[in-house]
Amino acid sequence: MKKILFVCLGNICRSPMAEAIFKDLVERENLSDKFVVDSAGTANYHKGRNPDPRTIQVCQENLVKIKHLGQQINVKDLSYYDYIIAMDLQNLSNIKKIAETKEQVNKIHLMRDFSEPHQNLIVPDPYYGNMEDFKEVFYILTKSCKALFDQVKEEVS
Repeated sequence: MKKILFVCLGNICRSPMAEAIFKDLVERENLSDKFVVDSAGTANYHKGRNPDPRTIQVCQENLVKIKHLGQQINVKDLSYYDYIIAMDLQNLSNIKKIAETKEQVNKIHLMRDFSEPHQNLIVPDPYYGNMEDFKEVFYILTKSCKALFDQVKEEVS
C-alpha cells in the first residue's frame, strides 16, 4: 500500500486536481486497493470547501472524477504518507518547516521532479488566471502524475 498526498497553498486548484488525476490513473489500472491518495493545502484558507469551480470544470471536461473538500496539511500527515508532493518551491519549503525528522523530509518531493527531474520546475498556480491557465495546469499535472504513477506502481506490484 502506497500513500500519496498532493499539496498546494489553498487546496482548491492544483492539489485536488493532481489527486483526481492520480486516482483516475490508479482506477484505470485496477489498483485502487494498493493506494491511498489525498490532497491538502499548506494554508487553511479553504478548509471544508469544494475545489475551485474551474478545477472541477477542467477535470469534468477531461472525464476525470473529482470529489474533495479542502484541508490543511499537518505534521501527522508527514508520518502517515509515503510521498508528500508539493506543487511549488514555496509550498515545498513550508512543508519542510513542519517536518520533525529527516525521514519525513525525505518523503517530500516537488511535483514536476517526476516528469522533468532536476529542473526545479513548479506547477503554476492558476487561481488568479483564466480557464486556459487551468487547462495548462491539468496538462502539466497529467504528465507529472503519470510519471509518478509509473514509478510508484512498481513499488506496489
